[in-house]
Amino acid sequence: MSSRQIFMQIIGYVSFSFIGYLLIGLPLAILPIFITKTLGFTELVAGIVISLQYVTTFILRGYAGKIVDTKGPKPAVLLSMSLFILAGVLLYFCYFTRNNHFLSLAILVLARLVTGAAEGMVGGSPINWAILKIGQQHTAKAISYNGVASYGALAIGAPLGVILNQYFGLGFIGLFSIVCAIIGYFLARNKENILTAVSKVPQPFISVLKIVAPFGICLALAGLGFGGISNFITLYYDFYSWSNAALCLSVFSLLFIVGRLFFNSSINTLGGLKVGIICMIVETIGLLILFSAPNSFIALIGAGITGIGFSLVFPAMGVEAVALVSDNSKGAALAAYGLFIDISLGITGPLIGGVISLFGMSNLFGFCSLFVFIGLLYSYYLQTKKNRSEFNNSER
Repeated sequence: MSSRQIFMQIIGYVSFSFIGYLLIGLPLAILPIFITKTLGFTELVAGIVISLQYVTTFILRGYAGKIVDTKGPKPAVLLSMSLFILAGVLLYFCYFTRNNHFLSLAILVLARLVTGAAEGMVGGSPINWAILKIGQQHTAKAISYNGVASYGALAIGAPLGVILNQYFGLGFIGLFSIVCAIIGYFLARNKENILTAVSKVPQPFISVLKIVAPFGICLALAGLGFGGISNFITLYYDFYSWSNAALCLSVFSLLFIVGRLFFNSSINTLGGLKVGIICMIVETIGLLILFSAPNSFIALIGAGITGIGFSLVFPAMGVEAVALVSDNSKGAALAAYGLFIDISLGITGPLIGGVISLFGMSNLFGFCSLFVFIGLLYSYYLQTKKNRSEFNNSER
């Protein structure tokens, strides 16, 4: 199979990630303002409601991995698109009942939980679908292009959501989401399902989770930077009376894509842990620039550097994690590994919302940079441990 054929095969599957994360990204820059300004709740409430999505994502990741390993990726993708349709319906009714603040918030909570369930089903399924089609040797490439699709969708979704909200309102975004999810459903239904060729019983999910946990912890700590930007950049810009908060999220996503496209091969060349360490150094620097930015232009630079830094953390650590499990448990491994970014993004809202309430909005990205730096130190520890193990094996 030629490089072009491999690329086209991957695109055919990660397009479902694009649709899913487009629907996740559409309300991303709107909901914090909607909850605090329209409904009149606090930033802490906004953070909790937005982060509720990751609760159901966390719960369903393991179930999605089990479906992929036993029934193939197609059923998981079809279920995800069905859930996105339901989430769009709920988002519409959330806007429709906005004058009843508590009812609207309750519907929004339900919408976030359903969206999280949809993300849990689509998060790793398209990657596995692509890997089953093109082979395990292209795992890093499949993970990287899936990230391009996901964050490219967020880069498009955030400003598109702002524009749609400005002219048509949040209710229209719900209707638009329904249409996109229906398209995704029928595209997936027309594709062939692929099952793993290995007949052995997959490893128990908890065993797989323990294997990938060290790399997942690094990912979770690095994910706090992305979580801070995606959940709170609109409030951060509003605090400093800056404009174009959605542009900041788009710059982050655009530079994230650039990092994935141009530096993806470095994972196979240098190894996942080394690339992860370099990425977290860059991400920490970007967050510190955001923390100290005197104006929105410098904040954009910080967001862009953060995006480049975070770009390869997921595939770099993911390649290391997936390599440690058997072929018939790859779906479970990616699902288990993905749990850690769900945990990270899930705790980001209430954690950073609490930090903002206690220490002020100005300390938001200083706090994020601290945790990414801790992830950097732990990654260095894992690399040192790996080097020591390889040295001992070579001496035998």
